[in-house]
Amino acid sequence: MKTIFLKKRVLQTLTLLILSICSFFLFACKTKVNYFNYVSELRNNVFWAKTEEYSLRIYSVKKEVPYKTDGIPKELSTRTEFYFLPSSGEKSCSLSFQIDGKDYGGEMSYDNVKAEYYYSCSLDTSALQKITCSITYDKEIVQLNALSVLTSSTVTPQSALQNVIHEEKELFNSMTDKYGFAGEIYIRLIYEDACYYYVGVIDREEKIHAFLLNAQTGKILAKRLS
Repeated sequence: MKTIFLKKRVLQTLTLLILSICSFFLFACKTKVNYFNYVSELRNNVFWAKTEEYSLRIYSVKKEVPYKTDGIPKELSTRTEFYFLPSSGEKSCSLSFQIDGKDYGGEMSYDNVKAEYYYSCSLDTSALQKITCSITYDKEIVQLNALSVLTSSTVTPQSALQNVIHEEKELFNSMTDKYGFAGEIYIRLIYEDACYYYVGVIDREEKIHAFLLNAQTGKILAKRLS
């Protein structure tokens, strides 16, 4: 009887030890999740130029392909997007610019809804401070120097996301298990007289937890569920 009792105690001890070890490794795996790996849209630089008649904004972005808000991150494609807004209606429009001494550009597409022109190419302009563009609008040639809105005090996209994770622990814990993060994340630098970050956390049911951050401090200013 004593031998049987000892065997049971040893078995119980081993079971508890195994469960403790498993729990430790499951917890360790969960805490080591790199949420930045689940970013499926990243706008990391914005360039802006404006005159009395024209405005030009340029976005340095990385986007998943195909692009879909479904909570599942996919492989990213690096792009630079140009948006040209004239004061008058639709006319022929083309864009040319140089990066590292190489010429780029082409015809710009017109968006009837937004009344603006659009051009996109597979260039990484995230580290640039300025993009000088020549736009041929109808018969007029417009020279615009688009300057980056980033400053030395602008927090990085990684820091912006980390601040959201810190403030929204319950949300991220609820979407994280031993397999990783069950969702995708959008991070967009935006400029409206000042710099902000939009951070969107999308779950597998396509619900979006949206956060607006001060881009100088990383502080959450507003949040919304849609």
